[in-house]
Amino acid sequence: MAARAHSSLSTSTSNVTFPNYDRSALTAGIVHIGVGNFHRAHMAHYLDRLFEKGLGHDWAIVGSSLMHADTPLRDALSGQDWCTTVVDLSRDDAQARVVGSMIDFLDIDPQALITRIASPTIRIVSLTITEGGYFLDSTGAVMLDHPDLEADVRTPHCPVTVFGVLIEALRKRKAAGVAPFTVLSCDNLPANGDVSKRVVTALADRQDNALAAWIETHVAFPNSMVDCITPRTTDKERALVSSRFGITDAAPVVCEPFRQWVIEDHFSCGRPPLEVVGVTFVEDVSIHEIMKLRLLNASHASLCYAAALMGYNYVDEALGDATLARWLAELPRRETIPCLTPLEGVDYASYLDQCIERFKNPAISDTIARLARDGSDRQPKFILPTVRTRLIQGLSIEGFALELALWQRFCAAAPIPLDDALASSLEIASQQGVEAFLDITAVFDTLGQDDRLRTAMLKASRQIDHLGVRGAINAYVS
Repeated sequence: MAARAHSSLSTSTSNVTFPNYDRSALTAGIVHIGVGNFHRAHMAHYLDRLFEKGLGHDWAIVGSSLMHADTPLRDALSGQDWCTTVVDLSRDDAQARVVGSMIDFLDIDPQALITRIASPTIRIVSLTITEGGYFLDSTGAVMLDHPDLEADVRTPHCPVTVFGVLIEALRKRKAAGVAPFTVLSCDNLPANGDVSKRVVTALADRQDNALAAWIETHVAFPNSMVDCITPRTTDKERALVSSRFGITDAAPVVCEPFRQWVIEDHFSCGRPPLEVVGVTFVEDVSIHEIMKLRLLNASHASLCYAAALMGYNYVDEALGDATLARWLAELPRRETIPCLTPLEGVDYASYLDQCIERFKNPAISDTIARLARDGSDRQPKFILPTVRTRLIQGLSIEGFALELALWQRFCAAAPIPLDDALASSLEIASQQGVEAFLDITAVFDTLGQDDRLRTAMLKASRQIDHLGVRGAINAYVS
């Protein structure tokens, strides 16, 4: 019970797990940039369980952000001694845990962040800055002409981007003879560690060739695969935590009970023993990652636009529709799984079934709107790689052409707000037709000019015209 004194979160009920370790004795080993719901339900949760076992108490988290929009979250967590109530919701049960692995949250200021991660005690800097936060164009090249990166080249000691901050802190550590930290991306994009390294070294090379070479040689950027469905927090989730568990939490997280984290075991300056609490460390994460991106994430991306066009607001409700349930099962079985490299001990069809069962969890109330966000960033990562593979192999793309045609219809007259960095371009081009939509090179690059894709998508679009959304999907799945 004494541990509760380290957090303002409390309850008179007995069905909440509180930290059983002395939070005042924790010391920071990780600075995490981007303290959103996913981080607190995933990485912070794993570390909390590790600390509960009496291990890794020098690996506590210091939160940080460069986004002033995160100020309200920081203020809310400050009033709770940086703790978060994480509720795992299954169909028939709910388990609440007050997670205490974060012990501070820096002021939203680049210089404060640089100072902290330049400290020798910080051995990992982890990131959840969203898939779109890596300054990559549609080919995967670093957009060094982006105004923010150009600013970091001109004034490297006063950076404005996450990557400029990392470089400046590494510069200070190198000058002081301090071992570099590991950069650990927890974002949901292919080869997230390789991407982080590519952005950091490209920007560093523009600033200081010698520093870039040192980073290339000495800094670890392990790839990782992360998974836990974590919706946004609304008043509904805050009310649930209050009524069901008696906790007044300004920023709780409600998520599914499933968690997975696979990390390449390559670190610059040590790591916590997270394997004790279920994290998998491997030599190469790429096959695990591709499985998740092309089955779980691609399934979300395949479902959301069809579901929105059919009037659904929640994922579990959409999957109660037999047409959409069959669509989500048949498309990956026919067109994705045959293109995946076999993974020892893994049955892709069973993994897909598990994903769909997770999506059906009614307690999560995951929204179609959340899945439909940032299609211009997610479709190239989750859908188009399989399209390319099938075209290279001379295979049919009937299902994925229909998926892309449904996305185009959604963009042309979105039944929910079109939340996308390219919203204006998507809306205009989609209203002009398939060819104009495929001409958006920021999304499709040269793939949009492939005659087989254009033909297949035009056919799919005509089917939607003739049969409607439901009819076109039924024609495919049957």
